[in-house]
Amino acid sequence: MPSDVDVEPGTLLVAAPSLLDSNFRRTVVYVIDHRGEGTLGVVLNRPSDVPVDDVLPNWGPHVTQPGSVFVGGPVEQKTALCLAAMRTGVTVDGVTGLIGVRGPVALVDLDADPEALAPKFRGLRVFAGYSGWDVGQLAGEIDRGDWIVVPALPADVMAPAGQDLWGRVLRRQGMPLALLATHPGDVREN
Repeated sequence: MPSDVDVEPGTLLVAAPSLLDSNFRRTVVYVIDHRGEGTLGVVLNRPSDVPVDDVLPNWGPHVTQPGSVFVGGPVEQKTALCLAAMRTGVTVDGVTGLIGVRGPVALVDLDADPEALAPKFRGLRVFAGYSGWDVGQLAGEIDRGDWIVVPALPADVMAPAGQDLWGRVLRRQGMPLALLATHPGDVREN
């Protein structure tokens, strides 16, 4: 059975402490799509200093604080993706401009009218670029121990920028994974 069998839209890829690649060190990746052609997701915990107002002024007033563009990954960083968490009782079914990912989380078409869609959201985040894996690549990285696959909560997508999302996600997994949340960023400083 392939190592990425538990990966599906709406799951998280949590970087293992041993993953030292600067693009993914201590990151939490939300999986948007996973199928035969590969996997696509966005890093949830890498805010940039670029305000959404500067690049997408129509959407700027609607994004969740801190109001900045998040770095979704190293691929196509000039491309913007947008995720929203829907308000309780609102579904994406039949809503033009939204594609459901899982539960209340949806991919938003940034060409759609923000004034029409924003009232449906309890949170909205814009990402520059994405994280992508070819067929078999993610399974190999999971086999190597680079990623821990865990369920996502809708609140993870809108987690406050100053919060340690990586540690929070690991702590809620229970033992022994919860112990990884105590791993120092640099073992020389332990």
